[in-house]
Amino acid sequence: METRELTYFVTVAEELHFGRAAERLGITQPPLSRAIGQLERRLGATLLERTSRQVILTEAGAVLLQEGRAALDAVAAAERRARRTALAATGRPSVVLASKAGASAELLAKLLHAYDAEPDAACVEVLLCGPGQQEGLLRDGRADVALLHRPFDSIAGFDTEELMTEGQVLVLPAGHALSSRTSVTLAEVDSLADLPLPRWPQRDGSYPDGPGPEVRDLTQLRQLIALGRACTVLPESVRADLGEGLTCVPVSDAVQVTTVIAWPPHSRSRGVAGLVRAATAR
Repeated sequence: METRELTYFVTVAEELHFGRAAERLGITQPPLSRAIGQLERRLGATLLERTSRQVILTEAGAVLLQEGRAALDAVAAAERRARRTALAATGRPSVVLASKAGASAELLAKLLHAYDAEPDAACVEVLLCGPGQQEGLLRDGRADVALLHRPFDSIAGFDTEELMTEGQVLVLPAGHALSSRTSVTLAEVDSLADLPLPRWPQRDGSYPDGPGPEVRDLTQLRQLIALGRACTVLPESVRADLGEGLTCVPVSDAVQVTTVIAWPPHSRSRGVAGLVRAATAR
């Protein structure tokens, strides 16, 4: 199976429309239809049921869509890492570090400061992203190393070193009735009708159902909390960067959050190795 064919199929399977898929791929529809037909004949399976009104993914097609996306992601990741390795060989090494925006800010600052002090330190590009996105950036090769948070981020398939473990706190507007409490429970958080929990985008870009506001990043969330429109539960280290109009209360029964530095096991980057050494030597 060629990468080009797989790209064609995944695009049609996502659009469920040959015309839109062809436009997205920048080709005309006839060669796209022929390519899908050839792929089906070679696999001996119908991947897409076509009628005059719609295109439907078959069971075999659904399997290939899932596996095909993973395969294309792996190819793209290999290409990105190979290019960065080649760039490093020219004497311009760089490392891309992914971290959740607003999380572990103090830890990240100390890590970068410690690494910058090393004589052979590479240039570090920091990608600040939304909750859970740093794992995907690391898996698809857009990042070389990442700060992940167990149990929320999966570390399966990565090499890791633990950096810190902490409790969680409820972040709410200063002056709220709960702000004077020494602790709250998750059940109490869930029952706050006046301060619903936010809804973050899912992997497909859609938002889950619920009463809370749709949010894209922690800056937007902090503003909503200060306005009395939402609350959230975050690792305790957020205390260092709460901002005006916000306060926090420990959540007694919330799970502990462990921050780890993670990298692909096949990495041979000296920059990644240096970052890990700096992180674990703190």
